[in-house]
Amino acid sequence: MGAYERNDAHRLIEECMIAANVQAARFLERQRVPALYRVHDKPPAEKYADLLEFLREFKLRLPTWDAVTPKDFAHLLLRVRERPEALLLQSVLLRSQSLAVYKAANAGHFGLALDAYTHFTSPIRRYPDLLVHRAIGHALKQGQRGEYAYSTETMTTLAQHCSRRERVADEAEREVDERYQCAFMERHVGARYAGVITGVTSFGLFVEMIETRISGLVHVTQLPADFYHFEAQRRLLQGERSKRSYRLGDRVQVQVLRASLEDRKIDLRLVEGRD
Repeated sequence: MGAYERNDAHRLIEECMIAANVQAARFLERQRVPALYRVHDKPPAEKYADLLEFLREFKLRLPTWDAVTPKDFAHLLLRVRERPEALLLQSVLLRSQSLAVYKAANAGHFGLALDAYTHFTSPIRRYPDLLVHRAIGHALKQGQRGEYAYSTETMTTLAQHCSRRERVADEAEREVDERYQCAFMERHVGARYAGVITGVTSFGLFVEMIETRISGLVHVTQLPADFYHFEAQRRLLQGERSKRSYRLGDRVQVQVLRASLEDRKIDLRLVEGRD
């Protein structure tokens, strides 16, 4: 188990799909046919403020919320891609974004820096794409077909429904992934891995193992004996006596203690402190 590798063929197909989706959205907007658009807003102001604070820990900056553009995020990703903590920074940047949703009115796609976008390329497996195909079919055969079955109000209701069901599907996908990860790690209890701290809480550290890209929890009781203080703003745990600290991006060595398929949890133990 490891990272999925994207090559030039994947990227070419993705670009072709994006181009098709953009043209479909622009066509529907010109035709003024009720349809679904894929809308992505800029990051929520509160999440963005947290992101700026996080980036300061790595001596990185972005413009203020009202001035930030997709190009700013793209430039930042290019700047950090060779840094040791690149995967962590990419993950945090992704989590800071808004969730894309379906809407009956086009409002652009911030993440892709596009003025119009929809989902058109997968009508056999995604209902929004099928609705988009129906809308395009109606526009192309205008005057040769009966009354269009979908009003703007109906599309608004369908957009909300599809967005809700997408969240349910995403959660189901995460649950399946977690179960597969636990099943895999059950066979590697006792193994040691190099990892990166990807989350810090009052009860411990979340560590992603570099080799497998699987995350687990190092509970605070599995850290070297001390009383640890959690500093939320600085995203670190610091020992009261030793002053030893653990923060986002630190590289550590961990050992797999247990993996529970039922609970979908993987417990780790810190074995050598920071790398």
